[in-house]
Amino acid sequence: MISTVYSAGIYGIDGYLVTVECGLVNGLPSFDLVGLPGAAVKESRERVTTAARSIGMQIPPCRKTVNLAPADIKKEGAVYDLPILLGLMAALGTIQGPLPDDSVFIGEISLRGELRPVKGALSMALAVRDAGKKYLFLPAENAAEAALLGDGIVIYAVKHVQEIIDHLAEKQLMTPYIPTKMHLVQIEEQLDYRDVMGQENVKRAMEIAAAGGHNMLMSGSPGSGKSMMAKRIRTILPPMTQQEKMDVVRIYSVIGEGNDAAASEHRPIRSPHHTTSAAGIAGGGKGIPMPGELSLAHNGVLFLDELPEFRKDALEVLRQPMEDGTVSIVRTAGRVTYPAKFMLICAMNPCKCGWYGHASGRCRCTPSEVRAYRNRLSGPLLDRIDIQIDVRPVPLQDLAERKPAESSAEIRARVIAARERQMERYKGTSTTCNADMLPAQLAVYCRPDAAGQKLMDAAFQRLGLTARSYDRILRLARTIADLAGEEQISAAHIAEAIQYRGMDRTY
Repeated sequence: MISTVYSAGIYGIDGYLVTVECGLVNGLPSFDLVGLPGAAVKESRERVTTAARSIGMQIPPCRKTVNLAPADIKKEGAVYDLPILLGLMAALGTIQGPLPDDSVFIGEISLRGELRPVKGALSMALAVRDAGKKYLFLPAENAAEAALLGDGIVIYAVKHVQEIIDHLAEKQLMTPYIPTKMHLVQIEEQLDYRDVMGQENVKRAMEIAAAGGHNMLMSGSPGSGKSMMAKRIRTILPPMTQQEKMDVVRIYSVIGEGNDAAASEHRPIRSPHHTTSAAGIAGGGKGIPMPGELSLAHNGVLFLDELPEFRKDALEVLRQPMEDGTVSIVRTAGRVTYPAKFMLICAMNPCKCGWYGHASGRCRCTPSEVRAYRNRLSGPLLDRIDIQIDVRPVPLQDLAERKPAESSAEIRARVIAARERQMERYKGTSTTCNADMLPAQLAVYCRPDAAGQKLMDAAFQRLGLTARSYDRILRLARTIADLAGEEQISAAHIAEAIQYRGMDRTY
């Protein structure tokens, strides 16, 4: 007897439909899994066999074969426990009639028959909808995540396999899952730019970076407030669109944090330690490569503190994703492409000891040591950073007076207004902010007036700008104009954008 049941798998962050075929024939007792099963899938034999006994199902001694199709894609995870168990029950006749063709079953099963959450629920739900299936049975803990898909499929939140058996036998029909209003995790109230004394020029630069999605590098002595300001940038970022939210949840679902990502109202911010390897930054691991920090920061911020202390290969792996918005990982198990469109916010000291140029004069680094420290940053990487700014120590007077500064809410209102202008400008295209502007769009939307063009021409000659830095200055000027509510890029906007390229000459 052979039965067929449909399930779903995940490769990278993309889901795909899996056909589970279960066959029983006379012969020596065995349980074979074919179709490129991974280690966790092979262990399904023990979980399924024990769970079947716990719900009163008797599996006769015979030759059992389970085929997972398509057979050319490696299957990972315990997501196939539920369809394998249901397939065996249908093959034995425990479930009357064939399993419904319009239903898909995913879930890990405990030894007592309870369903445990799986990774990649939202991506698999998308694959189920795209395959034309109507019903999705999955663990109750994954229902809220899968429900972000909206209309298209009916979701059943399952706690125990017996619920599905009774539903298929029409003994007790299950109720479709109805999404409830999710309790969103609020932004930390203790983080606010009103707590940052002075540093108005740096806060202005961070506002521009948030408004246009630009990369930013801060250089300054210890205690000048670089990390403090970087940690607060999430409080001024615009809210995510529904599509951006779904992309973030799909990525975090792969690592088992989909519910937390779905419950968060703000964009992700990742701050890996400087000892993180290149594989930790880009992604990798055994089997199918997992997303790294670049992808986990998708649609959010990647904050690299002590930038020159990172390994050179870890820094150089940033270059291609900063341009393309994706990262491709090739391993023996296959090739996976993850989205990686992020804002890069970096902080560094001006020298190894951190006090070069400080008024105290405590720096003892030689000029060659200072150059060697700064040269840890390659020219191509620095060229991809739109805003490069020196962070000076806060004057004593600003610290003593403790005057309340502008709040994050006020800055965020201007950022959102600027982003709305950009969304309207790029409506119908894949571009979402000025930093992502394509060359053709650059020619249309970034034409400065005569005075601005004259200033750009002079800067290109005197500063030795590259074609890339030239375009990035124009993108930055476009954002400055958007914050001012002006459609025409003027010389004032160009001048402010140029001043943020100071490190091109000194590093």
